[in-house]
Amino acid sequence: MGFEPTSRAHASSPPSRSISRRELLALEVASLREDAGYWIRVHRRAMACRFEVMLSGELGHHVPAAREALDEVDRIESALTVFRDTSDLVALNRAAGRGPVPVGGELFRLLQLCRDLHAATGGAFDVTSTPLSRCWGFLRREGRLPSPEEIAGARALVGMDAVELDETARTVRFRRPGMELNLGSIGKGYALGRVGRLLRRRGVREALVSAGGSSVLALGGRDGGWVIDLRSRRVRRDRLARLRLRDTALGTSGAGEQFVEIDGIRYGHVLDPRTGQPAAGVLGVSVAVADPALADALSTAFLVGGEDLARAYCAEHPGTLALVTPDDGSEQPRVLGECPGAALEAA
Repeated sequence: MGFEPTSRAHASSPPSRSISRRELLALEVASLREDAGYWIRVHRRAMACRFEVMLSGELGHHVPAAREALDEVDRIESALTVFRDTSDLVALNRAAGRGPVPVGGELFRLLQLCRDLHAATGGAFDVTSTPLSRCWGFLRREGRLPSPEEIAGARALVGMDAVELDETARTVRFRRPGMELNLGSIGKGYALGRVGRLLRRRGVREALVSAGGSSVLALGGRDGGWVIDLRSRRVRRDRLARLRLRDTALGTSGAGEQFVEIDGIRYGHVLDPRTGQPAAGVLGVSVAVADPALADALSTAFLVGGEDLARAYCAEHPGTLALVTPDDGSEQPRVLGECPGAALEAA
């Protein structure tokens, strides 16, 4: 699932730096219940996207709970962003190359999950890839084509296996000075999971929580579940697939969200940490699984690792459904695995 460019330069011009934030998912809830009356949307701007809690009109008494839950997104962004000098993650990046750094339990557990996902995906998911993003200019949305030497230098600073997590002391150390962590590929999903837990704690059993157009968490789901349409801006079909979600998360990653085009060649912002090159061969991936953080991370990993990785992972991890749209002109997503809370409807 990709994005269309907003502008384009001639080959003789400087590289185009086209960035778009068009939605990958269409949330069609009106068809869920014809008698629902109206929907209440409580939203907040965070993590460069819109976080939203959608409630049916009859559940308006849960609006205060939704507002309080969205406060949690602000807290998480403040702690885990790389774009604020005061964040816990920036402090860790500054010091972990010089020695072990004590961190809070929340950040440590999230890094443990990132380490486990790195191993389970053969390195396709790697939160240490910031040097590569900077090398390609995507970190500040200024795409460029780096030299092979620049890529090799950046790759030398990438690899989750070089991040030492001491579970006894709860410290983090980088074995290679100059390494950096960036949780952008899992942060939105993690925040959705926290919002969902807070809502359930406040007694909310029916809600659709979303982050931008790429991540959703369905709480409950009457009449077969919350209806989610998957769409693409780079294929001709109006709808790739329709899913009904119940107590399940869905994460989506696309190849064309940011890119630089040079001499007619498009280089996407999703980089393969194992090669230092942009991921290729897949237009988009959607993953349905119970944990929103896992859905978010796996959609990126499968975009990088392709259908083979998605197939192998789903076979080894029951409860994971992946829809992989290859860049082969077929416009037909490959359906891999299954998730108890996600029902795929016939096209």
